Amino acid sequence: MLIFKIFRADEWAALRAKGETAGAPVDIADGFVHFSTADQAAETAAKHFSGEENLFLLGLEADELGDALKWEPSRGGALFPHLYRTLRLEDVAWAQPLPLEDGTHQFPAGLGI
Repeated sequence: MLIFKIFRADEWAALRAKGETAGAPVDIADGFVHFSTADQAAETAAKHFSGEENLFLLGLEADELGDALKWEPSRGGALFPHLYRTLRLEDVAWAQPLPLEDGTHQFPAGLGI
């Protein structure tokens, strides 16, 4: 199952340069890396990245993250994937720009988002 992480361009560049990251500032503050499922990604973008340009969408295979990935309730009881270790570049299956058009982030086709 694919899960998704939205990063700002500088956060994605830092992961590529260093090979690992504790995540965005919110991840560091919370002590885990936040992810979204396909059903949650658009809402996450709208709520936490409204109007932001220069974003990247990262796709990761949940099964490959092992026991460090926990599914925990948030936003009215929905289960969200949280990673309790650093995010490694090798964890990322792919990354693509997440363009903003007319105020809405345009997710790649075929992901069910």
